[in-house]
Amino acid sequence: MAALLGIVFPVTFPGHGQLPVKTRRRSVVKSSSSSDERQTLFNRIAPVYDNLNDLLSLGQHRIWKNMAVSWSGARTGDKVLDLCCGSGDLAFLLSEKVGSSGKVMGLDFSSEQLAVAASRQKLRGRSCYRCIEWIEGDATDLPFDDCEFDAITMGYGLRNVVDRDRAMREMCRVLKPGSRVSILDFNKSNQSVTAFMQDWMIDNVVVPVATLYDLAKEYEYLKYSINGYLTGEELETLASEAGFSRASHYEISGGFMGNLVAVR
Repeated sequence: MAALLGIVFPVTFPGHGQLPVKTRRRSVVKSSSSSDERQTLFNRIAPVYDNLNDLLSLGQHRIWKNMAVSWSGARTGDKVLDLCCGSGDLAFLLSEKVGSSGKVMGLDFSSEQLAVAASRQKLRGRSCYRCIEWIEGDATDLPFDDCEFDAITMGYGLRNVVDRDRAMREMCRVLKPGSRVSILDFNKSNQSVTAFMQDWMIDNVVVPVATLYDLAKEYEYLKYSINGYLTGEELETLASEAGFSRASHYEISGGFMGNLVAVR
C-alpha cells in the first residue's frame, strides 16, 4: 500500500549529478507552504518508494498501473505525458505502449524522485525506454503547448496537488481533442466498511512498516490525504468543470483504489 502515498528512501546513485533531468517553467509560480511541505516529503521518501510499493501492496500496484496505462489509450508513435511521475513506473509502461517512435514526458516536482527515475532508465536496455524525458515542473503550470499530447497518466498525484482544479484544467489544455487522461489513486469510498479498512491498514500495517525505515510521519500523512481527497463522483464533476467532455471513475481492488478516465 505504499502506492497509496506515492513514495521512496535516500539512496545514492552513481553519476547522480549528471542525470538527464530538465527543469521547465511556463511562468514563475510561487509555491504555497503546503506545496513546499509535500515536495519535501516526496524528496525524502524517494529512495525507498519502489521497495515499499512492492512490499505494502504485495505487488498489486503493478496491476493497477498497467490498468491505468491501458485506460489512457496510448498507442504506438504517440506523444504522451506522465504527471507526478515519481520514480517512473507509469512512464516506463507508457514507453512500452508508444515504442521507439513515440515520446514520453515524465514530470514531477520532486528532484529526488526524478533522480531515481533517471537512474532506473539507465539500467534498462529496451530501446523504447530511451524515448522518455524527465522534467522537474509544476502540475498546476505545465510547461507545454496547448493540445500537445495524445494521452496523459497520473498515478497517486492528484490527491497530493494543492490546487486540483487548476491541475485538471492544465491537463485538459495540453491534451489533444478526443484524447484521454487516466488518473490512478486511492479511492475515497462512500462505504463505511471500505473506509474503515483503509484506515486500519494504514494504522496497523503501513505506518508500522514505514517506522522501520524512519518514515512513520511521512506515511501517517497518507490517511489524512485520503480523507481530504475527492470521491469518484466528485472527481467526475471536477473533470467536467475543467473542460473534459466526459469522465468516468472506476473502483478497483475491492474499492480501495480508483481510476478516473476523462476525455477532452
